[in-house]
Amino acid sequence: MLGILREEESHHLVEESPGDFSELVRNIQKAAKGILVMGRSEGICHVYVDPDASVEKATGINLLRTLLFDQIMDMLRVEQVKIHAGPKFAAYSTFNPSEVKSLRTEYGDLECCIEVADSVQEAVGHIHKYKSSHTDVTITENEKTAEFFLQHVDSACVFWNASTRFSYGYRFGLGAEVGISTSRIHARGPVGIEGLFTTKWLLRGDNHVVSDFSEHGSMKYPHESFSLPQGNTN
Repeated sequence: MLGILREEESHHLVEESPGDFSELVRNIQKAAKGILVMGRSEGICHVYVDPDASVEKATGINLLRTLLFDQIMDMLRVEQVKIHAGPKFAAYSTFNPSEVKSLRTEYGDLECCIEVADSVQEAVGHIHKYKSSHTDVTITENEKTAEFFLQHVDSACVFWNASTRFSYGYRFGLGAEVGISTSRIHARGPVGIEGLFTTKWLLRGDNHVVSDFSEHGSMKYPHESFSLPQGNTN
C-alpha cells in the first residue's frame, strides 16, 4: 500500500472503507500526501429518540453505534444487545451496564452505548462532539423537533424515522457504491461512479476577452444549458 501511495503520477485517488480499522485509514491519509484519499475512518452513528417518538419506529432502527434518548428503553436487552452506559446514564441506571471508556467508539458487534440527552439541542451538541460525520438519526413524531435535527446535525447523512442502513449508494440511486466519504469535498456520503468524476472546462473562443462581458460590455453571459459537441476523442 505504501508503494502505491508514493506513485503520485500513476494514481489520482485512493478509496478506502476498511470498517473498524480506523488506525489504518489514518495512516493511509497521512502517507498519501500527493494523492486524494476518499473515505472515512469510523462509522459512529447516533440515534436520538425524542420524547415524542413512536416506540415501534425506535425499535425498527438498526446499525447504530450510540443511542441517545430521553426516556430510556431497556428492550434492547430482549434482543441480547450488549449495552454500554454513557456517564449520565450510568449515574442512575438500575441494571448496572458497563460504563463506556469512550463515547467515540465504533462497535463491530451487537453492541451500543446509551446516553441521556435532556433536549434535542443537547443531543445535537453531543453528536457534534463525538460524531464521525457518517449517519445520524432522530426518531420523533414532532415535525418541529425533526426539522431542527435535520438542519443542525452536520453529517453526510441525517435521517428522520428511518434506518441508518439507508445510507448506501445503491439505495440513493447512485448505482454501485464505490465507497462513502465523510469529508466535505468534493464527494460526501455514499459515493457512486459519478462521485469520482472531476470537471474539465473547455472554452472555444473567437478573440473573446472578459471586458466584453462587463457591465458596460457588448456581450452578456447567457448561462444556458446546451448539448455538448461530439469531438474527436482519438
